[in-house]
Amino acid sequence: MDFQSHIRVIPDFPQPGVSFKDITPLLKDGRAYRAAIDSLVSLARPLAPDIVVGPEARGFVIGAPVAYAMGLGFVPVRKAGKLPAETVSVVYDLEYGSDRLDIHKDALRPGQRVLVADDLLATGGTIRSTIRLVEQLGAAVVGCVFLIELTELEGRAKLAGYDVLSLVQY
Repeated sequence: MDFQSHIRVIPDFPQPGVSFKDITPLLKDGRAYRAAIDSLVSLARPLAPDIVVGPEARGFVIGAPVAYAMGLGFVPVRKAGKLPAETVSVVYDLEYGSDRLDIHKDALRPGQRVLVADDLLATGGTIRSTIRLVEQLGAAVVGCVFLIELTELEGRAKLAGYDVLSLVQY
């Protein structure tokens, strides 16, 4: 399936010079959404993960159905203060300032094989931080899958040493 034809490109959003990749047309088309998830599962299956982790919020839209289709559990990585039980955190830099991601302290077991799933790989900062959280808990990231990869932003370089798989590249 031509997934790119189901992704709307919005120029100058959220600011001038940015070309936003909007996945909502793909998500609302049941056939395309299912085909995208099935394709990500096909890419991920050889990695033999035990569980899937996805960062807030669109990582839930991709990661949870990938986990379901693979018969695995799903662990959310949330913005600061959104998880109710004891967490571990990582602070990471943004263009202007910083942000924090949390994961429940009991979400993963040491040695567990983790697949990280998200909608988009851009600069790699959020995914690199997600990987740090997984590794703080003693689990091992076996790979990362994305619906979209923005190759010009070179996020893949921040994920050197990990399998990085994407369906659509811009």
